[in-house]
Amino acid sequence: MTTEKSKEKYDYKLSQENDLDETEQQLLETFKRNQNHSLITLLGLYKGHYLELFLSIVFFVVKHSPVWVLPIVTSNIVNIATNPDSDAGKKILTNVVIMVALIAQNVLSNYFHTLFYARSIRNVERDLRSSLVRKLQQLSITYHNEMQSGRLQSKIMRDVEQIETLSSQIFITVLSIIMNVVVALSVVITKSLTVFIFFLGTIPVAVCIMVTFRGKIRRYNKAFRKDMEETSVHVMEMIEMIPVTRAHALEKKETDKMDHQLYNVAKSGLRLDMVQSYFSSISWVSFQIFQVLCLGFTGYLASQGKISVGEVVMYQTYFSSIVAQVSGVITLLPTITKGLESVDSISDVMLCHDVEEYENKKKLTVLRGEINFVDTGFKYKDGDAPVFEHLNLKIKEGETVAFVGESGAGKTTILNLVIGFFHATEGKVLIDGQDMESLDLKSYRKGIAVVPQTPILFSGTIRENITYGKEDISDEELKEVIRAANLEEVINQLPNGVDTMVMEHGSNLSGGQRQRVSIARAFVRDPKILILDEATSALDSISEEKIQEATENLVHNRTTLIVAHRLSTIKNADHIAVIGKGGLREYGTYEELMEKKGEFYQLRQLQM
Repeated sequence: MTTEKSKEKYDYKLSQENDLDETEQQLLETFKRNQNHSLITLLGLYKGHYLELFLSIVFFVVKHSPVWVLPIVTSNIVNIATNPDSDAGKKILTNVVIMVALIAQNVLSNYFHTLFYARSIRNVERDLRSSLVRKLQQLSITYHNEMQSGRLQSKIMRDVEQIETLSSQIFITVLSIIMNVVVALSVVITKSLTVFIFFLGTIPVAVCIMVTFRGKIRRYNKAFRKDMEETSVHVMEMIEMIPVTRAHALEKKETDKMDHQLYNVAKSGLRLDMVQSYFSSISWVSFQIFQVLCLGFTGYLASQGKISVGEVVMYQTYFSSIVAQVSGVITLLPTITKGLESVDSISDVMLCHDVEEYENKKKLTVLRGEINFVDTGFKYKDGDAPVFEHLNLKIKEGETVAFVGESGAGKTTILNLVIGFFHATEGKVLIDGQDMESLDLKSYRKGIAVVPQTPILFSGTIRENITYGKEDISDEELKEVIRAANLEEVINQLPNGVDTMVMEHGSNLSGGQRQRVSIARAFVRDPKILILDEATSALDSISEEKIQEATENLVHNRTTLIVAHRLSTIKNADHIAVIGKGGLREYGTYEELMEKKGEFYQLRQLQM
């Protein structure tokens, strides 16, 4: 019970009710307005949290007040002790009581200071990650194909963490530095203008040191961040390749490759560490010399009777505080550089314009399933030649069309055009007579289902994998889908049936079983357009035959597009499209194409 109450206390209004769409828009506007101004962008991220941050500063001033008052109290007690009078004991006791009271209040004021700033930082941290996730869901498939997933993972986790670290440092270290310097200088200027001018002499030194090293630290940190992103990519690839690596006894080769990458990271990290160390060392030596000079200077003033002995202690304490704060700024510079570099890194994703636009697009309320390629062509952005040109093909509602041809001919590209992952670079693709470019693809995709060549499963139960996006399906409907996808026997053999957990990438299922789960997921959507990209390629001959039988029933009244390499599986397709260099080479029924004895016939003969 105590634990639950404690948890409620520390979860205190963590803004769970925030509308993240509005938050995302606000963050996006912040990144847009302040491009190339990382620090202003960072401050803009906290819009909506300024009141909490102000209250945090107020409680910081209160909690930190003992540090600023202590030198004055120390000076008072030293002066009283060196020049005692009849009330010396009472005066010392008064100073001690005041100091103890100020110190004791730190517990409560520190709690509220931490609560206000930490809650703001954690909310912004969550909002940033949520906005990045949402942005990644909006970015085009082309963007994801070009950007390695390891880099994106690094941006969501490492870069946001660096921003959180910088924010924490700002509201703990930087705030402390600013307040300590301001209070110290304010007290000193009221006591002695001469000592104040001496104190100001430290500022040009600090500025010169920071200007000298800032560029190098930023450059080395940027190189280190890129090496870390590259390492993240290599680690993910290495983990995914472990079965292949082990099967071919290439462990040493893979280890050597990773060692080379890790060596590069260590090398760039060492360069960064050394420049930071050199930077810190020079700053420390400079300010320690200043501190000794301050002691000598104030000692000389005291010997001349211009200040008291207590004031020597007070000035030395304040100057030590200023030296520590300036050194703190210099020590913090690498953290600031990393944090601002991470702001720029996240900005690259948030400001990317390669997104699917849905605004002012027509929503498709009813999908019939007619597909029409009108003089369609497609060329990859960096491709030397078009994948195909002048493709003219009309697929009627409820018709099954199989696409065959050599690898790289453009079969999967055609499916990606139908899904809306790619956009025609010439001509157009019509869905129910409407240009896909004018459609809200979200509304259109609700009526389609896709079974990719490589089945994609997530960590969860088989039920969750099948009903993904259609969780309201009844148990009876689920059983029917499982039966139709030829999964019934597999489910019955599993320890917890349909509630058996699927391990990462479905590693506890065979390739054929994973593909059948993927097929069941497609069928549970009851789509009007069904896309099968070599969906039976991972199945053995017996399972493939059963799936073929199930498919015959499930494609009824659905427009079905199939890419197949095993031509025996598409005999019952309404039409077969042979895709070759440049576009559509042949089109007709299985029998028509076999009688024609053209390219399809030649392909079929090779498989017999």
